[in-house]
Amino acid sequence: MTEYIAYWLGAVNGIAFGLMVADKRRAEVGDRRIPESTLLLWAFLGGAFGTVLAARFVRHKTRKQPFMTWMLIWLWLDILLLVLWWLGILQPWLASALAYLRAAT
Repeated sequence: MTEYIAYWLGAVNGIAFGLMVADKRRAEVGDRRIPESTLLLWAFLGGAFGTVLAARFVRHKTRKQPFMTWMLIWLWLDILLLVLWWLGILQPWLASALAYLRAAT
């Protein structure tokens, strides 16, 4: 399960980073932009680090509120979940939740 989480986080952060950079490039040339809801969705799905990193790297949406606030909320939530998982607190809870869902279907 650990490697799946690593693959997921790597993929989601890569996609989130790429979307932020693409949105910046589109903004510079005046093309149709990527909706903020799409960018925030990828941050929520675990790509908050990639989103924040891209925002700082290409200087995109760093002063836009409440977008930046939501990015930082998802980043801190991701960090909290990773710390709980690393400490072994999240894994037993997740296993029981998955078992419950499996039994319910």
